[in-house]
Amino acid sequence: MPGTLNAGGNAPQLIQATFEDAFAKLPDGYVDGHFGNRSWGVTVKRSQDGKRTWLCGEELSGSDIVSFNLYRLAGPGPTLKPCEMSSAKVIEFVLGFEPSTAKASSRR
Repeated sequence: MPGTLNAGGNAPQLIQATFEDAFAKLPDGYVDGHFGNRSWGVTVKRSQDGKRTWLCGEELSGSDIVSFNLYRLAGPGPTLKPCEMSSAKVIEFVLGFEPSTAKASSRR
């Protein structure tokens, strides 16, 4: 996984670009939304230098979570570091998560 975004191997460039685009569109702070026909609460924090972004998502009516860090350091691309889950789960979540149109007040 070092130096590249991947899901069980190097992600094709199109998936990497699509993931990065979808992730960049998520607002900082807390937002409610939907993934897989379920309600989720997601918090995104970006470092001031832009080198680290953290996401933690919690299914609001269940027990599922998604959590990862994305590092942008020297090298060919970003490094995705999921927290005790697969890169594939993280990528699927970011690509499929639909934030609500109104940003919720800061809950976290």
